[in-house]
Amino acid sequence: MQEDAPQYLKGTTTIGIIFQDGVVLATEQRATMGNLVASRKAKKVYQISDRIGMTTAGGVGDAQQMARLMNVECNLYQVRRGKPITVAASSTLLSNYLNQNRYYPYFVQLLVGGVDASGSALFSVDAMGGATREEEIVATGSGSPVAYGVLEDQYRTDMTEQEAVDLATRALKAAMRRDIGSGENISVVVITREKYEELTVKMPAKTVAT
Repeated sequence: MQEDAPQYLKGTTTIGIIFQDGVVLATEQRATMGNLVASRKAKKVYQISDRIGMTTAGGVGDAQQMARLMNVECNLYQVRRGKPITVAASSTLLSNYLNQNRYYPYFVQLLVGGVDASGSALFSVDAMGGATREEEIVATGSGSPVAYGVLEDQYRTDMTEQEAVDLATRALKAAMRRDIGSGENISVVVITREKYEELTVKMPAKTVAT
């Protein structure tokens, strides 16, 4: 009897929220290789333009390559056109690149969010290049079902910046309690017309029973 091929489990949780004045992007910091915690300080949210951020889920190498590529392309766009790239244009650029490489795909699930002249915008982009505009909230990764339960229960369209940060943090903490692939500290990025601000929420150290 032929043995089943081993399953390599992946996990993460990333969140995007649109609030009154901008966008919140949030992730936890655990990186896994199967059942091994490979890193407890993994970077999963990147600044790709002055007021645009991107969260990553999936293969670490693929995610880092996409972050570098998008940073270069967004800078080139501004140099060539004399104005910042929009959130929609950056997600379309990312979508086109992933779609062109779908036969040798980048194993990623990405969120692109930020603020431009048209206001706040948030997009979900999959490994095959499918891009979906999210109007309020979105979560990706293995912990997303748990995170969605908190987001859908507590989200309001008139949330302030602090309320949105608190909600993203609560949703991530809920996912981290139930999803083995999500854990450690929390990275939060707040994007408005005035700023791109990175925050870190420290989780309390766990005690070991004896």
